[in-house]
Amino acid sequence: MPELAKPSFLVDAYSDPVVVRIEGRASFQNSGCLHDFFAEMMKQGKPRFVLDFQNCTSMDSTFLGVMAGAALDLRKQTPPGSLVIVRASQRNLELIRNLGLHRLVSVDAGDFPMNFGSAATALPCGGDRSELEHARLVLQAHENLVATDESNRSKFQDVLTFLKNRVEQK
Repeated sequence: MPELAKPSFLVDAYSDPVVVRIEGRASFQNSGCLHDFFAEMMKQGKPRFVLDFQNCTSMDSTFLGVMAGAALDLRKQTPPGSLVIVRASQRNLELIRNLGLHRLVSVDAGDFPMNFGSAATALPCGGDRSELEHARLVLQAHENLVATDESNRSKFQDVLTFLKNRVEQK
């Protein structure tokens, strides 16, 4: 049986818009590096992002919350930045819509041209966060989902309560 590739994010930080290609599963395990990448790119004045979901096999609520947080931050910029989702599967689009993210991001149904060229690099997604920092990231991601759509509060109430208790205990 072939070995599955490690999930990753391939990025071209030098393109405009900045392109992020999701490879494999986007989850709480690897969303921290994407969160940091978004923050660094915005700090460098990059307001436009495209996320290519063609090779995204699945995603969890933490990843979606990191994406929501980036979209919320981009909206606060003057002029507002943008986050475009391209080549998403029906299942991934369903998850995006169920959590209300389609109101924050643009979903391009066409075949957006994706040129990485030689500038594509894999984001280093190591375990460089402490347990407390990781819990804070996951909590923030789920709070972003509630900020996106208040009806998400009931979906994630148990997760929010658990994480708030965990962060407060440390």
